[in-house]
Order: sequence, then structure tokens, then C-alpha cells
Amino acid sequence: MAAFAELYSTLDATTSTNAKRAALEAYFGSAPAEDAAWAVYFLAGGKPRQLVPVRALQAFAQAEAGLPEWLFEASYQHVGDLAETIALLLPGAAAGMTVEGGLAHWMTERLLPLRGMAPAALADSLHDSFARLDGQARFVFAKMITGSLRVGVSKLLVTRALAAVAGVDAKRIAQRLIGYTDRMATPDAPAYLALVAPTEGRDAADAGHPYPFFLAHPLQLPLEDFETQLGAPSDWLIEWKWDGIRAQVVQRDGRAWIWSRGEELVTDRFPELAAMGEALPYGTVLDGEIVVWAEDRVQPFARLQRRIGRKTVGARLLQEQPVALLAYDLLETGGEDLRDLAQAERRSRLEALVAALDHPHLRLSPRLEGSDWLALAQRRESSRALGVEGLMLKQGNARYGVGRTRTSGIWWKWKIDPLSVDAVLIYAQPGHGRRANLYTDYTFAVWDAPPGTSGRALVPFAKAYSGLTDEEIRRVDAFVRRHTVERFGPVRSVRPELVFEIGFEGIARSARHKSGVAVRFPRMLRWRLDKPVEEADTLAMLEALAAP
Repeated sequence: MAAFAELYSTLDATTSTNAKRAALEAYFGSAPAEDAAWAVYFLAGGKPRQLVPVRALQAFAQAEAGLPEWLFEASYQHVGDLAETIALLLPGAAAGMTVEGGLAHWMTERLLPLRGMAPAALADSLHDSFARLDGQARFVFAKMITGSLRVGVSKLLVTRALAAVAGVDAKRIAQRLIGYTDRMATPDAPAYLALVAPTEGRDAADAGHPYPFFLAHPLQLPLEDFETQLGAPSDWLIEWKWDGIRAQVVQRDGRAWIWSRGEELVTDRFPELAAMGEALPYGTVLDGEIVVWAEDRVQPFARLQRRIGRKTVGARLLQEQPVALLAYDLLETGGEDLRDLAQAERRSRLEALVAALDHPHLRLSPRLEGSDWLALAQRRESSRALGVEGLMLKQGNARYGVGRTRTSGIWWKWKIDPLSVDAVLIYAQPGHGRRANLYTDYTFAVWDAPPGTSGRALVPFAKAYSGLTDEEIRRVDAFVRRHTVERFGPVRSVRPELVFEIGFEGIARSARHKSGVAVRFPRMLRWRLDKPVEEADTLAMLEALAAP
């Protein structure tokens, strides 16, 4: 436990990627396999199911610190992070106590047993654990309990560090990591040793595993610079950027698996795609987009949402929201890994496969042509009417990489400008990690009636936390602290005085939201210091944007 706490402290203290990678390699190079298993789990984004209810943890910490409720709450509000608050307020470690046992011991013997423990036993166990810890180890232990162990390390960086320590290709490590951080997983020494094992050929245990997804970079060049920076359009494979669920269909050993980009196995939710997958030639892996396909075209994402989250679907839903895979890459055929082939070659093979299979639930993502970048820009303007998000540009000679990298070639996403409205900040709460002591997560509202209407009110419609500079965040944080109207735990209701332009990728009507609409990927585009609150936009404007 002490070694992992020291690693966490080292990672948290630097922004240097090389320094973080060196620290990871040093830890994995010396840690016992059972400890390394849990370290990979946490650092790659794993979160166990809730171990202790937040209210119970707060009650324990308040009693342990000997503070009245109002003072503990005030301390929490000031610090902005529950784990850090607990680490600061609890009495120091008991005299003579030492941190015994590694990370795996603390997880299996102390942390995991907390789930479902009776209140009295829970308080005793927490007291004993915290009494054995001090400093950074206490903070990390509290972070594990709250499920907010974030330290600014990407999964890709963890992958590269493991690859360097194990002497195994990073692509293979990345593939083995898929599913490793599942919430139901219990990492152990065998799991870690399998992760870093130097084997040849395909791993028997990975029969249904997909490949790590290759991700695109946002393209933000002025149009006049495209020719200079990108060359001719003919050097690129150009497609629509579909608004669906990114997925890989894996066919091996006569079975089919469907994996989402979020590393979730969704085979049971799309039985028609599973049947299509089983019809694929042996050892085939397709990369593409799951969409609702009806009336010979892609349907709005809102229709696909009706199937998201359903582990089983009935006959009526299958009929009303039929799905297809719009395939845009071929990663494996006949059990052969094709990722090192050029994009153009993979595309040619994909076209032949789709044509030969001729399956109603498998469609080829069409290639777009344009005489020059201006012609493609004009075509891009029709994106919203077609229900797509813009264009994808894929370098003709690009290999299929891992994550958002440029070492294998490059994919660009040339998205259309977002929809936007001017909205009012009404709630704020602290962020996470280095922003835990700042109010950075905001709720925005629009007016329910036009200016001049008597009794009009603000209606919340979106939450956003990205888009502002550090300086702007500090200014908003100061405003929130000075103009709080009410407090609801960590959330503050603030005086409605600040207006922001809120951008989002899509909007749909929703009976589940008070505003009647749901927006996708909201973010702050700019702080409208020039606009008074009374002139913020209205619900009618949002409804107009959501109109079919």
C-alpha cells in the first residue's frame, strides 16, 4: 500500500509524460504481481462498485474527527473533495503503527469487505484502517473508498509502461486490457501475469476480444490551409462522421461478439448484428458504427437511444428500431491481423467482403468524393440535414493505431459547428482532481418565456464543465463563493447573473428532462460578458432546434 501511495504521489506531482511513464515503469518493474494487478485496474480507469455509502462515510469521518456537523460540512465545502477532507481532518496515525501489506492485501482484506458491512462493524473497520495510515497513504485509501482515484494518467500511458516492462508489443497489451477494468472484475496475480505474458500468436483467452480502437483528432484548420497541410483530397479516404455507437464486430471460432468503444460487451443488445457477425467469414473483425437504419437511411440518434441500456430487446423494439453496422474498417480476416496494412488496402478488402456477404444488417460506409477541399466543405454543410456530425478524413497510407496517436498515420474528424444557445449559470459544484477545490461543474438554464413576460422563470437544461480557461474558472469560482443563494451538499445555487454560450452536438425531445429536451455533449463555448441575463435564450429556441 505504501508503494502504491508513493507512486500516486509521484504521478500527481508532475505534468511530464516522460516522468509519469518512468514512475509507472519503476513501480511495475518491482511490484508483486498481485499489487500490480490492482494498480493497473485503478490507473487504467477501473472503479469498484460503491464500497461505503457517502452518507455513512461522512458520518464516520465527522465522528472520528470530533467535529459538529456544520464544521465538517464547512470544511468539506472549502476543500471540495471528500477524500481529501477526510485525510486532513482525521486524527494522525496511531503511535507505532506501520503500513503493512501491499495494495492487494488492502483491497481484499480491508476495502472490498466494507461493502454491505453493518454500521457498527463498518465504523470499527474504518477506524482501524485509517489508524494504520498517515499522509499520502491515508488520502489514497480514502480515494479508493469514494471511487474517485484520478491522477492524470491515461490508459495509453499505462499501456506503454506495461509494454516496456514486459517486453510485449503495446498493441497486444492494449488488446488484453479490454475488459480488464470492468466494474465486476477482481484483479489478481494471474490476471496481471496474463496481461504481461510474452506469448506468440493469438491468446486463447482472447478469442472474443476486439482490437483497441483507433481514434481521430479534431481538425481545426482554416479551409485555406487544407491543401498546404493535408495535400490533395485524393490522398484521403473521406466519409461521413456517423452519429451512432462506435463498435467492433468480432467473429472467431464460429461465434460473434459485439464490443462498444467503451469496452462494453453489447452482443445481447443487438441480436440482429450478432446473427450478421456469425455469418461473417472465419476470423473477421469489423470496425464501424451501429445506427438505426430505416427507410433506406440512417435515423436520428434519439431512436438508437431507445435500445441503449437494454440488455434484452423485444420483438416490437427490434421491428421499430432496426439497426445496422455501417462498416468503415476491416481489422482481421481469416484470423490475420490487418492493422499494419495501409488504410486504402484495408478499405479495398472491406468493400469486397461487404459485397460478397450481402447482409441486410451490414452496410458499407460510403466513400465521399470532391474535386477539392472547397467542394468537400460545401458538402459538409449538409451534415445536419443528413443526421451526421461532419466528415472523417483518413490518411490513405495510415495503419490502424491504438487510441489517439499519430505514429501509425492519422484520422481527422472535421465536425460541423455545434448548435448553441446563450444560457444562465444557476448551479455549481466542485470539480475533481486538481480542480477539487474549485467550482468547475455548472448547471445552465434558459427562460421559459420571452422577455417582458410576467412571472417567467429559468429552466435547467444542461450541465457542462469544459470550455473555460483556468483564469475564467478562477473568476467564476470567486463569483460562486460570493453569490451563493442556497447549498445542497456540495452543490451551490447561485444568483443568476452570468451568461454563457453553450454548444452541443445534438438535441432531442425528452420526457425525462424538466426542460423537455436532452442535449448531447454540452460544453461552454464562451463567457458572454456582453449579454445581460434578461437576454439569455428561451426554451422555445431549444424546442425549435429539436424540431424534426
